[in-house]
Amino acid sequence: MTAVRTPQPALTPNAAPFAIRSERASDVAAREALLDACFGENRHQRTCQRLRDGRLPAKGLAFSAVRKGKLVGTVRLWHVSAGGGPALVLGPLAVDAACRKLGLGAALMNHALAAARACGHGAVILLGDAPYYARFGFSAEKTGELTLPGPFERDRLLGLELREGALDSVYGMIVPTGATLPKIAAARAKSPRLVPQAA
Repeated sequence: MTAVRTPQPALTPNAAPFAIRSERASDVAAREALLDACFGENRHQRTCQRLRDGRLPAKGLAFSAVRKGKLVGTVRLWHVSAGGGPALVLGPLAVDAACRKLGLGAALMNHALAAARACGHGAVILLGDAPYYARFGFSAEKTGELTLPGPFERDRLLGLELREGALDSVYGMIVPTGATLPKIAAARAKSPRLVPQAA
């Protein structure tokens, strides 16, 4: 008996495929421009930025999405202590406005969470909209006793256990624990538009 093949719909130019890969040094300028476009140039003043300032993302957990040779999405995870227990903070997650109906945000999230799980991490925390992130398993169920180093909306502090019980009974401040940037790189990260002046 011959199997019936269902014809696949032709891809239109608007449905061009994208690829998710590890972030490269050459992605920095495009990533920063995308983050500015998505979150505004004052994004460095946000509370969760305190967990990233002067730090490197967790090893192997910074990803870029590329479509037609252009960086169109980014997500990174960072080491933190969540009330004394190890965890990751996810963010920011950003997708180019022209690609927001292609499932790219969900693909980036699933890719990042699968990579974190494969690396043996136990929990991921983020600050975001509960209705959006609930589809990935995030909730505020176990984050009620955690706090951040700055103002935040309690119902937006969400957690996901990659290992059962990883967020049981956690309480206290979420603080950064990841590797620090070299001093020169940290200064550039704080002032990405700073251009050296000629002598």
